[in-house]
Amino acid sequence: MTMSSEQIALEIATALDVKQADGIRIFDVRELSGVTDFYVVATGTSAPHLKALIAETQRHLKGLGVASYRTSGTSDSGWVVVDYIHAVAHVFSPEARAYYTIERLWATAKEIPFPPGS
Repeated sequence: MTMSSEQIALEIATALDVKQADGIRIFDVRELSGVTDFYVVATGTSAPHLKALIAETQRHLKGLGVASYRTSGTSDSGWVVVDYIHAVAHVFSPEARAYYTIERLWATAKEIPFPPGS
């Protein structure tokens, strides 16, 4: 079964939610970016929490037959990026998320409600 890029983004958000990520947001950047279709942004509370968030995301998506293309950053750095080609997860420490304000880059993007129906 092939998943749509939006389904992949929602599954990333679901995996992050399972491990209690904060501030999960999904941005539809198809009209704004040639790099990917969706960005999923979330915050973890500590380096071990970031590590658990990434591990759960990769485990969950792999179980659905979706492997990550590349992972950059470390939980100790406060910012980890997991690239699924059509959707990219950015998981931050609170300090890194406040510093980089990545949401401002996609301020004009459509936001996909998460959890669905919210």
